[in-house]
This record gives sequence, C-alpha cells and structure tokens, in this order.
Amino acid sequence: MDIDLFKYGQLVAQVDAMERKIDKLEKGMEELLELANRSKGSLWAIMSITAGISTFVGFIAHYISSK
Repeated sequence: MDIDLFKYGQLVAQVDAMERKIDKLEKGMEELLELANRSKGSLWAIMSITAGISTFVGFIAHYISSK
C-alpha cells in the first residue's frame, strides 16, 4: 500500500479549511440565537407596557363616563 504524501497533505488542508468554516457557522448560529432571545425579551417588555397604558386609559375612560 503506497500513500501519496502530496494528496495526503491536500486532504489534511481541506479538513482544516472545513473545520474553520464549521467553527464560523457555529459562531454565527450562536449569535443568531442570542439575537432571537433578546427580541423575545423586548417583545414581552413592549407588550407589558402597552397593557399597562391601555389599562390606565380604560380606567380613566370608565371613571369619566360614570360621572
């Protein structure tokens, strides 16, 4: 069995390049996941503020209309 060292070196280089690409993809996926989680938190905060404001407006409207 004869191993061509040149082809073996090319194969090692290709594997190294693929590992770097996979690392970049993993990092990108982590960043996207963090962004999605932050968006969820912002959405809940905005919904809470809107609910509070609409409750206050409803209370005032009910108070004014009952007089």
